[in-house]
Amino acid sequence: MSGGTADRTNAMRRLEACGASYTPLTVPLSGAAAVSAVEAARLLQRGTDEVFKTLVTVGRSHEHYVFVVPGGRELDLRKAARAVGEKSVEMVRSKELLPLTGYVHGGCSPVGMKKTFRTVVDASAEGLATIIVSAGKIGRMMELSLEDLRRAVDFTTEDLTAERAAAPS
Repeated sequence: MSGGTADRTNAMRRLEACGASYTPLTVPLSGAAAVSAVEAARLLQRGTDEVFKTLVTVGRSHEHYVFVVPGGRELDLRKAARAVGEKSVEMVRSKELLPLTGYVHGGCSPVGMKKTFRTVVDASAEGLATIIVSAGKIGRMMELSLEDLRRAVDFTTEDLTAERAAAPS
């Protein structure tokens, strides 16, 4: 865990309150703008299947859902809808994210949102010792096991991503 209280985010404090272990990471940013999960993986010198992005959606029922998927993959909206029993889901608009979750685009963590939303993590995370997710602030990430994530967030795991195109022979 991190040094002083000032550099801990709400998501980190939530994990600590739940007794979860994590390693704080800082993405070296050249400006104030957020970077994609793929770019964060490159800057952290990690694989794009280790750095996960947190995506917030709304279903046809108007319920909101959180999906946590590898940065190098795309959320398959049909699989996502099926995972939560909806006919369809769509991404929430960027301007709706902060009032809904308390997080900005590029700094959205699955931990410590304003409200509790049904959360689904891509099944690929089950094969990893740890995953890296946003710590709730642009440029801040945290590495933790699924067991430690589960201490703070109730979630299920499902196959959520679009199939990768086969590489040319």
